[in-house]
Amino acid sequence: MSAERSETPSTPSAPADPAGEPASFPEAAPVPDDADDTRGAHLRRLLRLPVTMIGTAVLAVIGLIVGAAVAGIGVGVVVAAAVVLGAFVVVWLIANRAAQQDFFNAYAQGRGLTRVDGHSSLPPLTPLLRKGDRRYADQRFNGVLPGGLDGSLCLYTYEEETRDSDGDKQTTYVHFTLAITELPATTALTSELFCQRRAGFRFMDSMEDVFRKRQRVEQESEAVDRSYEIFIGEHDDLNRARQVLSPSFLVWLERNSDENFAFELSSGSLVCNVKGHKKSAAELDALCVAGAAVAHRLREEAAELPPETTTRSSS
Repeated sequence: MSAERSETPSTPSAPADPAGEPASFPEAAPVPDDADDTRGAHLRRLLRLPVTMIGTAVLAVIGLIVGAAVAGIGVGVVVAAAVVLGAFVVVWLIANRAAQQDFFNAYAQGRGLTRVDGHSSLPPLTPLLRKGDRRYADQRFNGVLPGGLDGSLCLYTYEEETRDSDGDKQTTYVHFTLAITELPATTALTSELFCQRRAGFRFMDSMEDVFRKRQRVEQESEAVDRSYEIFIGEHDDLNRARQVLSPSFLVWLERNSDENFAFELSSGSLVCNVKGHKKSAAELDALCVAGAAVAHRLREEAAELPPETTTRSSS
């Protein structure tokens, strides 16, 4: 990437929300395009530092002399080259880390968010936030997110530990990017609503449903059914779920399916997610705007409930 700071549009592209209105959010300040944007500048600066040049040269000469003395000049040259390559890799990693810090700081400032750097814990609000043996946010941004969602934007990781046949421990790291908010009014609507990416074959749905407590919500959209599985709680009202999943909402969801977008609503906590750690302004903005659209649809349906339903739910 070029070291120049290229600007994102003054307002990120906002898809229409499920009600058909464009999603609105505060004016977005320009930030670097992604976490690699300033890496080249940092790399050039670090390579020009006297400590880098002199240190690498000294170590390369030592490697050349020792290698030549032990196994001949050819080996000495290889050792010296390996030293230079190793030094470059170390400098590249430092530059990459610095560029990520530039991007995350600029993104937080440009979007008016508070950044929490490094590992931080997340409450176990939904099944995704309870997965694995360990779980944490690598980066977290709090405040009013693009799209108007009041909550947190997180680069989330959970770790799964397994042991091989020799008993050696192996750790798998699974990454997601999350947009989290609280929607207390939706507890009267449904206790759970999970819209997750389809993992299995559709012809297996009925067989799998025998072994789960949650209810599957069938929908008319063939495109959505190919990409998603939608569930509500064991005792939730299917009719209310189908009202939330209106035709316009399903059309909107279909348009977002290529981005691996999914969401979980549990006890009034909404966690929207995409796979992987997203490190570009456009991708982070898009997730926040999509999350705001889902929240809008859920609030809209919850607001239409009879007053006695909301009162009974909160008591």
